[in-house]
Amino acid sequence: MKSVDNAVLDLASATRKFFKRVLPIMLVMLVCNQLNRSNIGYAQDHLQADVGIGAAAYGFGAGLFFIAYAIFELPSNVMMEKYGARVWLTRIMVSWGIVSFLMAFVQNETMFYVLRFLLGAAEAGFFPAVIFYFARWVPAGQRGKATAVFIAGSSVAAAISGPIAGMLLNLNGALGMHGWQWLFGFEGVLSVLVGIVVFFLLDAKIEDAKWLDSAEKDALSRAIRAEDEAHTKADTGKVNRWKMLLNPQILLLCGIYFAIQLSIYANTFWLPSIVKRIPGTTDLSAGFLSSIPWICAVFAMYFAAKWQDKARSRKPLLVVALLVAAAGTYAAAVASPVLALVFLAVAAMGFKSASPLFWTIPQSGLHPLVLAPAIAIINSLGNLGGFVAPFGFGIIKEQTGSVIPGLFALAAASAVAAGLVYFLKERRPGGPAEVESQDQDVEAAVPARA
Repeated sequence: MKSVDNAVLDLASATRKFFKRVLPIMLVMLVCNQLNRSNIGYAQDHLQADVGIGAAAYGFGAGLFFIAYAIFELPSNVMMEKYGARVWLTRIMVSWGIVSFLMAFVQNETMFYVLRFLLGAAEAGFFPAVIFYFARWVPAGQRGKATAVFIAGSSVAAAISGPIAGMLLNLNGALGMHGWQWLFGFEGVLSVLVGIVVFFLLDAKIEDAKWLDSAEKDALSRAIRAEDEAHTKADTGKVNRWKMLLNPQILLLCGIYFAIQLSIYANTFWLPSIVKRIPGTTDLSAGFLSSIPWICAVFAMYFAAKWQDKARSRKPLLVVALLVAAAGTYAAAVASPVLALVFLAVAAMGFKSASPLFWTIPQSGLHPLVLAPAIAIINSLGNLGGFVAPFGFGIIKEQTGSVIPGLFALAAASAVAAGLVYFLKERRPGGPAEVESQDQDVEAAVPARA
């Protein structure tokens, strides 16, 4: 009994050390990721003035990132499994840093499109690689916490990206360079340097971690190995992904996540432009003001997570989050520029909280045998909202001179998504009807053995 107790204590100690040592590294990587995703939002007006990239071209280029991301995500994941998350995360960071740095020398629309596509290809697989690394290092009972902290970190990263962008744009004229060139150049070099450092700070295997003692290594390795063996025994057949695409539950989940991503990336790429409608704003003040919605989202996500832990069903919370996003976005469309910022902060509290709440639904509503490929499908198709949102906003602004109609469309999408949540299945403890529905899901996606 004593040895069992010691193993539990060693496992808990190893997990705590991972959270203290490795998770902060992942969050720094996430900050670099967010900086390179959102920097064109702050450079938009300057790219139009200095390079001639109009609103429609800007929106199309911003969205091309997600087309490339969707195309190269699967190949990137295959290479990650071959070379390991440590090597592949370094490759991803260094390559996206180089492409971002090259954005400082963009001269026309074609070059802008090519570099945005290359940036998406370079970054493809970043989030899955981080999740895969968690799966190799964190026991299942703590993996959800690690993922939640990482996702919440995206709001923190978005909040600080505005002030950083504002300060870099303020360097306009220094060393004969435009402010937007400082923005892309600095953030690109930063990602390359962080990527190189990550290679030396991250350990490829548990056995390589010098910050764990031998007992902690053994306890953590055995826990991960036991989970792998359990998954192997549970794998009774190959999942048919084509049949999964026809599963109404998967289609509903894709549609809801698509709507969430619409709001997230419309604000990521167009929030600075909306903020600049406020009289008297400069690049620096717009950067700081643009951080307000994301700061509010951090607090909202914290309280949503606490309520989520106590709730028997996540669906009502997800509905509330989506309706808050819809109401805030609609109010921002009809309000004055200053009040629009306030209402966009309310909207951000809704759609950013909706993201982690959403991912609890597939985990409880889909059978474990179909969960992993289902998440890949939902993530790939849902992320196409990252293409539609900036591209759609660009066309709207080009045609009308305003992004206000786009805000109305976002509000409608969030409201429709809230209605779709009603039709989702959610497995609850001890519910025989729900268990039966899960068996039907498996039968639909997993071929029977002879």
